[in-house]
Amino acid sequence: MLHHLVVVIGALLSFLAPMLDAVETCQSTGLPGMPALRQGPNTHKGGKGDPGPVGPDGKRGESGREGPPGLQGIMGHPGEPGEGSSVVPEMQSAFSAARGTTAFPDRSSIIRFTTVITNINNDYDPLTGRFRCRVAGTYYFVFHASTEDRLCVVLKLDQSVLASFCDHLYKHNVRQASSGGLAVYVNMNQEVWLETKDYRGMTGKPAGYSIFSGFLLHAH
Repeated sequence: MLHHLVVVIGALLSFLAPMLDAVETCQSTGLPGMPALRQGPNTHKGGKGDPGPVGPDGKRGESGREGPPGLQGIMGHPGEPGEGSSVVPEMQSAFSAARGTTAFPDRSSIIRFTTVITNINNDYDPLTGRFRCRVAGTYYFVFHASTEDRLCVVLKLDQSVLASFCDHLYKHNVRQASSGGLAVYVNMNQEVWLETKDYRGMTGKPAGYSIFSGFLLHAH
């Protein structure tokens, strides 16, 4: 019995011997070890380095949402009173009057426009047909005449002739219109009026009034 056991063990050893030799000749491929320490036992940590240069600005981000309105602030103190105004009240002067008769005016006479339409400050006198200046300045005077015959009128400042207006192209039984105007500087208390010459065919019918007007453009 013992003899058979020895024979079996010997057979097993002869079978395992080549495998053990192969294991001894193979290189081992174990796991890598821990990294070595860079700092020895007698070394010291270095000082903090200088900061590097500032980098370029980044891109602007998107705007945020608009916030809610804030609370109303406290009312401020009243301001100091302003300086007094140096503006002079606006001076005005204007008139319009119509001829109130169908009769022609007299030859070489002042034309009276007796039906007053506008007369600020009463600078125009319908009884005399004269405008008297109370505000010195530049005025504009104009007339619109309805005619049934030849007409020739002059615009006068005191005794000086400012302009002459004539209409000789009259057609029989045909009512016509004639007009003229002029801007002129007038001093205080000077007078302006319309005066006829040889031809005086101006009428004053409701269907065709003749009107004399004047107004202040700019006070001086």
